[in-house]
Amino acid sequence: MLTLAKYTVILFGLFLIAAGFLMLFAPSKARATVMKAGSTNFINYAEITIRMIPGIGMVLYAAHSKFPEVLSIAGWFIIATSLVLYVVPRRLHHSYSVKSAQLLKPIYFRFIAPFSMLLGGAVIYAVM
Repeated sequence: MLTLAKYTVILFGLFLIAAGFLMLFAPSKARATVMKAGSTNFINYAEITIRMIPGIGMVLYAAHSKFPEVLSIAGWFIIATSLVLYVVPRRLHHSYSVKSAQLLKPIYFRFIAPFSMLLGGAVIYAVM
């Protein structure tokens, strides 16, 4: 179970790095993806469930990581916010996603891309 948690966290770090590259090189696609959050029941609940998996992995592996408190807090935060999203009406979630994406112009995605890549690297470093 511990090995599965570790590799789940590593995959999450790789996902953050890949998302950073998407935001850097295809910011319009990243923006369109944000706009889809909560758009259908399937997308909404699949997104929330998939989002919770790395959080659980972080909590389970935190004690064995280089930064146990940080990984534990981040994991519990992801789990808690995912649980909140389960009870928030889907239309409200989708409306928030669309409004956020409209505020975040493609150039802003390019600005935040390096932070996503650095965070992904930090997550991987924490469990290696």
